[in-house]
Amino acid sequence: MRKKLHVVSLGCTKNLVDTEVMLGRLRAYEMTDAPEEADVIIVNTCGFIDAAKEESLNTVLSLHEARKEDSVLVMAGCLSERYKEELKKELPEVDIFTGVGDYDKIDELIAKKQTMFTPHVFLINEAHERVITGSTAHAYIKLAEGCNQTCSFCAIPGFKGKLHSRSLESVVKEVRRLAERGFYDFSFISQDSSSYLRDLGEKEGLIRLIDAIETIDGVKSARILYLYPSTTSLALVSRVAESPIFQNYFDMPIQHIHPRILKAMKRGIGAEKIQELLTAMRSVPESFVRTSVIVGFPSESEEEFKALCDFIETFGFDRVNIFEYSDEEGTDAYDLTPKIDPETIRKRAERLDEIVQKTTEASLQKMVGREYEMIVTGPSEEHEYLLGARPLLWAPEIDGEVLINDSEIENLIYDKPYRVQVTERAGAQLVGRVVGHA
Repeated sequence: MRKKLHVVSLGCTKNLVDTEVMLGRLRAYEMTDAPEEADVIIVNTCGFIDAAKEESLNTVLSLHEARKEDSVLVMAGCLSERYKEELKKELPEVDIFTGVGDYDKIDELIAKKQTMFTPHVFLINEAHERVITGSTAHAYIKLAEGCNQTCSFCAIPGFKGKLHSRSLESVVKEVRRLAERGFYDFSFISQDSSSYLRDLGEKEGLIRLIDAIETIDGVKSARILYLYPSTTSLALVSRVAESPIFQNYFDMPIQHIHPRILKAMKRGIGAEKIQELLTAMRSVPESFVRTSVIVGFPSESEEEFKALCDFIETFGFDRVNIFEYSDEEGTDAYDLTPKIDPETIRKRAERLDEIVQKTTEASLQKMVGREYEMIVTGPSEEHEYLLGARPLLWAPEIDGEVLINDSEIENLIYDKPYRVQVTERAGAQLVGRVVGHA
């Protein structure tokens, strides 16, 4: 009888790729959704901010409570790497600790019940077999590890190191192999995607990437996530706009818009340049612009927060992620004062969220009455009697779904593209009907 494996992947999609590498090494196991049945339980943790750290620890402890006797509990990933010495002392519940360097050795560590922290960050290449999860149409492609930016609020470079790009040849080989298996939609990711290949002497690595991916048979759609303002060029925006394959999708976390706060954040770019880039992105026909912002950065005044709110309201982003500032040891911002009290941060986040809800609904409203090419993904997670679909313009998971309540085509095939007419908006939810094959 095959042993059973239960895996939880927390945090970002970059973590998910590493989890898929581990699954590729553990194909001998039978996957189970029931932790109490598993012989091996793996939690790939996130160590980015306080909320993510708390979620990771709570997940590990709850799975320990649920697991059966003689099972093996593995704590892997960013949180494990960042606090390895403390966690090894304080979490006797965990049998194996490993960080961000040994995803491709997970089978060996489990066989030996061995804790290991290799002093380098694992970076996937075309030789690593992954088990793609969640879709037979879409796959994430990791471009690089680490980051050369020095944002004062971010602890990631402290445990992920400097930028380390995959070769373009390696990326192309992986995408080609996945396309041959039937995957046709790809999201390219890294901590700072717009710096891809800069460590190898190439300033416009993403333009080279677009040129290469467009030559691969079977690739129907692609998008780039996590652009960094200071390394994103107008030439890149133009190249995306020209591409028949890459969606006009621009995901650029600005974090703030007030000049003083941007400087304190050490973002390496001013408000004027950010606005220039965003204006260029918005001017691209049928563009989708997503960003992330931080509220409650140390010393952020009410006036500076209002400047952020006003900008978010007037620019009209399609989606905005709001993060409450998290004081992370080892970062420059950790020593900045005065700190904003948690209650004020929470109230500011709520005020900004009210604005974001309106801008998101305005973005959705523009789609009503129009047809889009969408992937029908299966039964909706929100409404069991309806199907869910994702416009190819949108990124998986983070941008939502369109509910399908009618179809002119019988026997729809999940993970296949169809033409969908958006018929109405109900709050922050779109409803549509399938009107034809893509």
